[in-house]
Amino acid sequence: MKLYLSLAALFCLSLPLKAQHRLIKLWETDSVVNLPESVLPDTKAKILYTSIMGNNPNDKDGIGGVAKIGLNGKILDHNWIQGLNAPKGLARYGNTLYVADLTDVVVIDIAKGKVLRKIPIENTKFLNDITVNSKGIVYVSDSRTKRIYAIRNDIPELYLDSIAGVNGLKAIGDDLYIVGGKNILKADAHKHLTKIAELPYGGDGLEPIGNGDFLFTAWGGYVYYVYADGRHELLLDTHEAKKNTADLGYDPVKRILYIPTFWKKSVMAYQLK
Repeated sequence: MKLYLSLAALFCLSLPLKAQHRLIKLWETDSVVNLPESVLPDTKAKILYTSIMGNNPNDKDGIGGVAKIGLNGKILDHNWIQGLNAPKGLARYGNTLYVADLTDVVVIDIAKGKVLRKIPIENTKFLNDITVNSKGIVYVSDSRTKRIYAIRNDIPELYLDSIAGVNGLKAIGDDLYIVGGKNILKADAHKHLTKIAELPYGGDGLEPIGNGDFLFTAWGGYVYYVYADGRHELLLDTHEAKKNTADLGYDPVKRILYIPTFWKKSVMAYQLK
């Protein structure tokens, strides 16, 4: 009986270990992507749209843009979109790409590879991440003013205020998931905020797995798997190599993460197991 209980205990202890997720590196581009901040996969077209900030994440210098990278890491077009400032978050709705560019949201026709218009948002300083819900409502965060704006029919309005450390956003149904410093928050349709999880470091990117779990990047060089109940696992630590982990992209079908490294000027791909 004692032997049976001991074996049962060992089996139970082994379950969390077997459930531990891990990342397997697939590739990394050369250091030729000038300050990449965000990656948005288009798996049908086999393209990774990548925001290129240029020389500095703060400057209105007109040398930023959006590059195209293949799903295999091959650089397809460094200069697909040019003339932006320091673009960061990317989001797509139909054939339209939305880009957070310091104080403007840039609207791009994907098929034509052309900037259609820019939507300035007054009193903003550092537009960072951006997401679009199923109704075409665009949400964009301003990390310097702690605000989130909603854009309907190209008209911006303040959506939420006083979100400390606000960065990553993800619209899912009627809910908006928010990275606020170390926290993952959920704002429902009535703007009621619920804390989902707290991580060891302030976050940058946030991507849903599809079952209530999330992937979470901390800019300093950490990637976490976050469970729906708030538990988290460290998947990747590149801080000693001074390799940042900025606003990731995720392919939920093939379970591949695409991670921009910011100052290291590359994009990495990892398989989630």
